Amino acid sequence: MPRESKKSKVARVTEFCHRMDELYGEEPSALDWSTPFELVIAVLLSAQTTDVAVNAVTPELFGRWPDPASMAQANAGDVANVIHRLGFFRTKSQHCVECAQMIMADYGGEVPRTMDELTRLPGVGRKTANIVLNKAFGIVEGIAIDTHVFRIAQRMGLTRAATPLAAEKDLLAVIPQELWGGVNSEWIRFGRAVCTARAAKCDECPCADLCPRRPVLHGAGKSKGRRRK
Repeated sequence: MPRESKKSKVARVTEFCHRMDELYGEEPSALDWSTPFELVIAVLLSAQTTDVAVNAVTPELFGRWPDPASMAQANAGDVANVIHRLGFFRTKSQHCVECAQMIMADYGGEVPRTMDELTRLPGVGRKTANIVLNKAFGIVEGIAIDTHVFRIAQRMGLTRAATPLAAEKDLLAVIPQELWGGVNSEWIRFGRAVCTARAAKCDECPCADLCPRRPVLHGAGKSKGRRRK
């Protein structure tokens, strides 16, 4: 099979993004949060844990420590007791407290608004920072790559990278910047519902004509639905 040109790949993934927007673009965030600080903590807690599980513990967590000032004074063991049902809860509880302490000490109690500053916070990597910048501040500097986005990108032939960080560079090179903002939340929903990890539902997929896993490779011109302007 001949190597796909960048132009073809851009057209294919652009159409894919439009279809994802049609399917999932109006749905709210799966995590419950009301302030940038709550979002930082919620996303930090969501690593290797379901959003449903995170939403089950954050009401008590934010009820007791609603802001950086109060969380910075918390005992990590007390935080661990609240979030104990989550995976890696001891490490995450320590990160919650240390993250709040750095926000207080270095940023005057305000969640920072740059990638470099956010990724200095304990427990905050580039994926979390991308989500916070996008959802809390409307700043789109990149694409948050979780396991679902990474899997879909690989199956769609958009990356051969071995890590999500490297995969982000490949996606940024082929997805138009104006579409970056919706990729994480929309592709996650698609990965959970259709392009699942163990048994992808290819026969039900609304984007099968765009996927190299299917016989009709490079069908980017065959739109299955109205495209948003």
